[in-house]
Amino acid sequence: MSHPAHHLHDPPRHSRRHVMTTVAFVGLGIMGDPMARHLVAAGHEVTGHNRSPEKTRPLVDAGGRAAATVAEAVEKAEVVALMLPDSPDVADVCTGAGGVFDTAQPGTLVIDFSTIRPDVARELAGRARERGLRMVDAPVSGGQAGAENAALSIMVGGAADDVEAARPLLDAVGRTVVHVGPSGAGQTVKAANQLIVAGNIALLAEAVEFLRAHGADLEAAVEVLGGGLAGSKVLDQKAAKMLSGDYAPGFRIDLHHKDMGIVAESAREAGVVTPVAALVAQLVAATRAAGDGALDHSALHRTVARLNGAAS
Repeated sequence: MSHPAHHLHDPPRHSRRHVMTTVAFVGLGIMGDPMARHLVAAGHEVTGHNRSPEKTRPLVDAGGRAAATVAEAVEKAEVVALMLPDSPDVADVCTGAGGVFDTAQPGTLVIDFSTIRPDVARELAGRARERGLRMVDAPVSGGQAGAENAALSIMVGGAADDVEAARPLLDAVGRTVVHVGPSGAGQTVKAANQLIVAGNIALLAEAVEFLRAHGADLEAAVEVLGGGLAGSKVLDQKAAKMLSGDYAPGFRIDLHHKDMGIVAESAREAGVVTPVAALVAQLVAATRAAGDGALDHSALHRTVARLNGAAS
């Protein structure tokens, strides 16, 4: 059964009556920290928890609060937001002793901004319902810049009423917010997003090395390519990093490696053949194996350059 996409920016933001919400935000890393601060700026009462307590400082400085445990953050929250690295982290925070499902009051809305496996998202949403909670998966795209600028693209899976309840918070951190289907659908769309992004980065890296080998003016070449059909947000945001060799994250290779695993597992589960995804996943894995896992995913270019004889 197909599920129509619902754009969540109707009615316009300025026409909505603002309601302050008590929010627990678990996971204050590169993405979660600015997102939590945007919620404070939007007038919500935000209590943050992070495994490394020092990462709560920017939120506190912005007017939020810090909690020493997940339970302390969640116990009085109307909404619980999660931004965690991987499926096991989300499962542990939700289902572990003193976790979200143990602590949250019935009716609490759980918004999982993390990128995890679609089957895990569906399972957790089912367990949340059994506890009287509401849960939506809302993975994001746009990287650190998108998080800092509240310009994220957010693909949301869950029941329509729950997505509608989440809308004011999603609008506070994102620019493009779309309901893409039932629980797990957001994660499926995010996996597709990560496949497209990784493929574009790989081809851009090959194009840079192709141009370099022919002695082309790389900056001029990137400029004209960006104006044609080859233009893309990946080219706009990642070509400069490849040309300068500045691979500060951004979005780390380690995380994109995890995401390509989600693509592979989900494609296998659905019986979908994805030969290009398999090749790109190997290039991402090779980049990580070479010790570049902490660099921005544009550092896949380093692997392509090494394949062409460049020194590390």
